[in-house]
Amino acid sequence: MGLQSALATALTGMTAAETTIDVAGNNVANANTVGFKESSVNFATQFLQTQSIGSAPTTSRGGTNPRQIGLGSKVAEITPDFTSGTIEISSNPLDLAIQGDGFFIVQGSQGEQLYTRNGQFKTNGNNEIVTLTGHRVLGYSVDANFTIQPTGLSPIQIPLGAAAVAQATENVTLKGALNPNSTVGTIPEVIQSGILSDGSREHPTGVPEALSLARPSDALVFGTTAGANIPAGTYQYRIAYVDSSGNEGPASNLADIGLIGGVGSIDLSGIAQPSNPDFTQIRIYRNNPATNNEYRLVTQFASNPGGPAATYSDNMTPVANASAALLQDDVLGNNSYSYYVTFVNSSTGAESRPTARFGPVTADSITQPRIRLDDIPQPSGSGEYDKIKIYRNVANNPTQFYEVAEINQNESFIDSVPDADIVGNPTINLDGPSINFGMKLVDVVSRNGADYNNLFGIGELTFSGDKGGRQLAERTLNITANTTVQDLLTFMDESMGVLKSAPETTFPDTVAYGGTIVDSRLQFTSNMGIENALSIDLSAFKFKPANGVAEVVQMPFSTIQEANGEGATADFVVYDSLGTPINVRVTTVLESIDATGARFRWIASSPQNAEESGVSIEVGTGVITTDGDGKFVSATDDRIAIGRGQSPANSPLEFKLDFNQVTGLAENTNTLAAASQDGFPSGTLTSFIITESGRIQGVFSNGSSRDLGQLRMARFANNGGLQQVGDNMFAAGVNSGLPIEGNPGGGGMGAVSTGAVELSNTDIGQNLIELILASTQYRGGARVITAVQELLDELLALRR
Repeated sequence: MGLQSALATALTGMTAAETTIDVAGNNVANANTVGFKESSVNFATQFLQTQSIGSAPTTSRGGTNPRQIGLGSKVAEITPDFTSGTIEISSNPLDLAIQGDGFFIVQGSQGEQLYTRNGQFKTNGNNEIVTLTGHRVLGYSVDANFTIQPTGLSPIQIPLGAAAVAQATENVTLKGALNPNSTVGTIPEVIQSGILSDGSREHPTGVPEALSLARPSDALVFGTTAGANIPAGTYQYRIAYVDSSGNEGPASNLADIGLIGGVGSIDLSGIAQPSNPDFTQIRIYRNNPATNNEYRLVTQFASNPGGPAATYSDNMTPVANASAALLQDDVLGNNSYSYYVTFVNSSTGAESRPTARFGPVTADSITQPRIRLDDIPQPSGSGEYDKIKIYRNVANNPTQFYEVAEINQNESFIDSVPDADIVGNPTINLDGPSINFGMKLVDVVSRNGADYNNLFGIGELTFSGDKGGRQLAERTLNITANTTVQDLLTFMDESMGVLKSAPETTFPDTVAYGGTIVDSRLQFTSNMGIENALSIDLSAFKFKPANGVAEVVQMPFSTIQEANGEGATADFVVYDSLGTPINVRVTTVLESIDATGARFRWIASSPQNAEESGVSIEVGTGVITTDGDGKFVSATDDRIAIGRGQSPANSPLEFKLDFNQVTGLAENTNTLAAASQDGFPSGTLTSFIITESGRIQGVFSNGSSRDLGQLRMARFANNGGLQQVGDNMFAAGVNSGLPIEGNPGGGGMGAVSTGAVELSNTDIGQNLIELILASTQYRGGARVITAVQELLDELLALRR
């Protein structure tokens, strides 16, 4: 039995040596495995064969020890060494090394939790952090607002290029110095357009025919008839033509006859007929020898235009002739004349705009002393107008037109009024009927010289004014057939951010701020202060008809009153909940001063306030008060709201203006600027960092950072009790204890180093020594077996 037990005992030693070689070989094989923990083998003795348990000492004997023969060795434990390995720097931000106790928590293929020290991570197609072997790394995820959700472990995502973030502005800090010794704003800027007129009212179209009239021929043939009707004397005759409207042309020059004695009649022959068929009558005037400067009507008879010369026998007595109608011999001066024609309502005095100017026509006081207007435009018969007015210039002022006559419809007109007789008459209103608030915008007309142009049509009008010398953003008004002048005024007020009224203001309450109509002009009164002064340049309006091309609307504005009151302007950008940038402008003006300090009015405006018609760009106003030391005291109504209209962003965007850094010191200039604001635009995730505590923070393209997740770790009461499951993974074992979770760096967990890996803690030298010792042990065991074999051979040889 002794030799047999020796074989078994030697075999257990060889088996132990094999185990040591296996473990050491595994250690050496994983010398380059990140996070690997080498193991060591511990042995224990096998069962012992007890030959004697020994005896206790007695009075006669000293006692004996037990006699036991060992039956070999066994593996008592294979224990991993969880001391930290060497930390090596890596260029991968997802490489993590644990310095201290603890394990990363990952998800197994069946959803179970596994644990590893290998921090070589990457992302998969779902932007999840996974191990090199595809196990998902677990931790706390974030909600839509990037808030850590500590409600349970889940795979962590890093959505580079996909996640977006923005933050609405909540606070804007302003700084600057407002000069209390500047001029208090008491005079607003006032601007106005050129004269506009109502193009919907009826007006003359076309122009009359104008021609100068020559005198009829004075080549008369005289004869006499016996009698005593006409006493002796020298008689002179003048011939005039009359048109169908009763207008008389210029009279001929003198044609006289001298009588020696009285006659019954003077026979006239060779009276020339008019060449113009419009002259339907011939009038003959004769003088009274006693008053040669008077010519009175002798007769009037129908003409025969273009026909043979007429004859007439004059037998009118001097008494009868003395009561006849006088010849009106007024003539125009030697000049070139131009005319306008308008329609007028004789009851109301309403007058249309004129025709285009027509002429000039040259008059000659000797040969062509009068001018005839024919084919005069006529009212339509609607009843709006029933008369026609004619205007003419004068010789010494060719650009000033005075009323010459008012005629009935369907009449011609022969002008014989001397310049001196019309100077002082009403002058022409070239612009026509005045505009009013309720008239249609498509009917607004402006005059450029003799041309009248409709400024607007049905389509899209864009407008961009100036305020304080800074251009405002464009806004759009859709013009329909029912859009009125008042709609345009309101739209322009809203686009320029005119503050109609303000609480606690000391500005004059008699000023009507904003747009109105004055003398048929659009007029705008700015809010007080130079920084609030409105202006409109020549390219401010652009109109685009449907399916047309946008063109500049020629409606110039000029300044008729300049503002006083210095101030400052701050332009800055804030952001709504979607990260959309919104422009804001804050202007100031000194409103009042007294012995206690100064008060400055501030007005805020934003072109994006709802971005629609019907809403002003003015978004807030208040008063900044400073004391006698120039220190900030208070600011009223310091919260402003900007509507977001149809934008899906939260509306309105509300934020606070902080004026605490604004002083009221007597500096040479007023200054104001935005020192900071806490909103930022939208941005996408571009990079990330992982802190020592395992917090994953994303860095966005807008410069902001947000939490993306929280790595969690686990530690065990007995790391040696963990069960290795391959792939550098451990599972909780029956003797490991339950996992204790925590954040890296807290609760007994080791800290995490980013961009580093923990190398294997295999000690190759020690393991090589272990291999040498194990191989020696194995050879020793083999020698024991060889020795037993030789003894057995000797025993068998006894038979021979």
